[in-house]
Amino acid sequence: MEQRFTGKTVVVTGASSGIGEGIARRFAAEGANVVLAARRKDKLDALAAELGPRRMLPVATDVTKQEDVQAMIHAGAGRFGGIDVLVSNAGIGIGKEFEVTTLPDWRLIMSTDVDSCFFGAQAALPYLRQSHGSIIQVASASGLGGDRRLAAYNAAKGAVVNFTRGLAFDLGQYGIRVNAVAPSLTTNEEHALEYRELIERFNRRRALAGFSTPDDVAGAVSFLASQDARFITGTVLPVDGGITAGSGQPPLF
Repeated sequence: MEQRFTGKTVVVTGASSGIGEGIARRFAAEGANVVLAARRKDKLDALAAELGPRRMLPVATDVTKQEDVQAMIHAGAGRFGGIDVLVSNAGIGIGKEFEVTTLPDWRLIMSTDVDSCFFGAQAALPYLRQSHGSIIQVASASGLGGDRRLAAYNAAKGAVVNFTRGLAFDLGQYGIRVNAVAPSLTTNEEHALEYRELIERFNRRRALAGFSTPDDVAGAVSFLASQDARFITGTVLPVDGGITAGSGQPPLF
């Protein structure tokens, strides 16, 4: 694989599983030093041991706490000499009817999905100004439209989408690019059978059959972080098999 990030340092939140783990693996494969952030230190340690401890820094981090995010960013910069890319991936969704969605539910979703992006961008900004680096935020197809039983998640990911756009204007003066990816249902071969019925429902709505994997999302993220995307900022790239390209109408003929 091309070594586009040799000597670069990438921070990935929510790196212990799923999309975040896939993103961490992709940057490691492309030669980056990677700061692995998540709550589960044991899982981060295992991933770091697999990917190469000298180029990995696992840091137990609660992304809903500004002091945790600040400490993690400073630890990464101290270990590797700076920060080049911040990937704000950590997120959570709670599927509930609106009338039974509680204030704690709302606060948890907003703090995990939105506050974490704000905390990360502010903490990393001094280092990104030095490196003329980039930020990639993991939004969602659910941030581009509405879903049943996901109003709070729609609101949070919609905020990430527009935070990406606004931040691109604020930070462009420093040569910092800010973009987002918007995945839809993402799984892997190991769990595809478990989600077979859900995948079939999604396939009735999108242009490409099958399902996206963490590797698919990671490929889009690494592209946006690379010099191949040097003049791309403020964009939200769906990685969804075309589901957001549709009108939402059932087949008409």
